[in-house]
Amino acid sequence: MKYIALLFSAIVVISCSQPSSVHTLQGNALGTTYSLKYFSDLQITSSEIDSILSIINSSMSTYVDSSDISKLNAGDSTVVVDEHFQYVFEASKRIYKATDGYFDPSVGLLVNAYGFGPEGYTSNVSPKQIDSLYHFIGFDKVKLNNDSTISFESASYIDFNAIAKGYTVDVIGDFLSSRGAENYLVEIGGEVIVNGKNLDSDSPWKIGIETPVEDGSRELKYAIQLRNQALATSGNYRKFRVDSTSGQKFVHTINPKTGKSQKTDILSASVVAETCADADAFATAFMAMGLQPSKAYLESNKDISAILIYSDDAGNQKTFISDALDATLEEF
Repeated sequence: MKYIALLFSAIVVISCSQPSSVHTLQGNALGTTYSLKYFSDLQITSSEIDSILSIINSSMSTYVDSSDISKLNAGDSTVVVDEHFQYVFEASKRIYKATDGYFDPSVGLLVNAYGFGPEGYTSNVSPKQIDSLYHFIGFDKVKLNNDSTISFESASYIDFNAIAKGYTVDVIGDFLSSRGAENYLVEIGGEVIVNGKNLDSDSPWKIGIETPVEDGSRELKYAIQLRNQALATSGNYRKFRVDSTSGQKFVHTINPKTGKSQKTDILSASVVAETCADADAFATAFMAMGLQPSKAYLESNKDISAILIYSDDAGNQKTFISDALDATLEEF
């Protein structure tokens, strides 16, 4: 077997030589890249995938000024959101409640303030600025109305970037299924969903998970077999910013409970779920929750599983693995 990195994402796909029935597509998506591999007599074109991506960008991309979410965040209360937005909104509400608010799309204001949003980092972020913005945080203060408009109470900004990528993976997977593909893998920026098996090797799809390191190097830590499942990984080991004036390091994970850019003891969270939207959102939530609350949640909710790579009190890197994943993992 050879190990093929999927477009420099945090996850790699492991496969063998390809038969003639295999098709692959690669391209740009949602500020990152995508890769598809599927087995079918029909061939899907990149323009079909680009059309899906364009629809979702027009609905939920904070990087597109004309998108519905950008208009809402600019104060346009007349926007009628589409079915993609509605699904992600309702899924976000469900996971917001399930995680006691640790997954919160309304922290977009703080994401922007810390320099991880569309406008990038423009000035020093002060505790006073964070405190003033924190009053506008809380996804319970945002409502989807019966007429498909959105109402803000005191919250004033929403950002679905921690779930929309996973949702897009699901949508493309559903599209492949609708075209008759029974065996496929869809990956966008490291978020993955698989169906059927890898016919190259006549075995389940095998995905690699990296060791969290901050120096830019890439090293596989585990390989996991997936069967009609999704996998998403979140981590602070690459996505962080250092203030050029103060030297302070800010990670992209924002704790909705404090409003601060805070590292927890979890270095990376890889979540396996039925949908990639759920896996994406829970991976983000676990990064903010920390190890013990995340383990407690996983023990009580067997519908999702996780691999949590964390740092112990002595600074040693260790791993928590949900029981359901033990038999599917190989360690390098």
